[in-house]
Amino acid sequence: MTTLHDFTASTLAGEDQPLSAYRGQVVLVVNTASKCGLTPQFEGLEKLYKSHADAGLVVLGFPSDQFANQEFDTADEIADFCQRNYGVSFPMFSKIDVNGKDAHPLYQWLRSESGGLLGDAIKWNFTKFLVNREGEVVRRYAPTVAPEAIEKDILALL
Repeated sequence: MTTLHDFTASTLAGEDQPLSAYRGQVVLVVNTASKCGLTPQFEGLEKLYKSHADAGLVVLGFPSDQFANQEFDTADEIADFCQRNYGVSFPMFSKIDVNGKDAHPLYQWLRSESGGLLGDAIKWNFTKFLVNREGEVVRRYAPTVAPEAIEKDILALL
């Protein structure tokens, strides 16, 4: 059975990161964008991460430019924006596609595990996937679901 731990992704620094590094942790995977109306969700995501990291939560941000070109061009611009404006300290990865033939394998798997209103396609920036300690998708959240609304589900897994 495939789990989150079977994938590798490139960090904003350009290093390959096996997601098996997060084995045993509750993971919230989010496709992000720096120039979106939902971008202020970074604040709530960071708050969740800081509040529950010691208990085993990690938030993984995956920038995507597939929705109205709302992401910066370079990893440095993304990292600078997230840190300067929202103090993001959770792991951020390099820009990826989340839909289509070039979708990152992680997102192909996430979509197949938990479809949304548009079938398995990602509807917009800030779609969230909650993954348990075993690396299995537990729930998918629409882009408009605020991070704080997910906290009770995270606590149940921690």
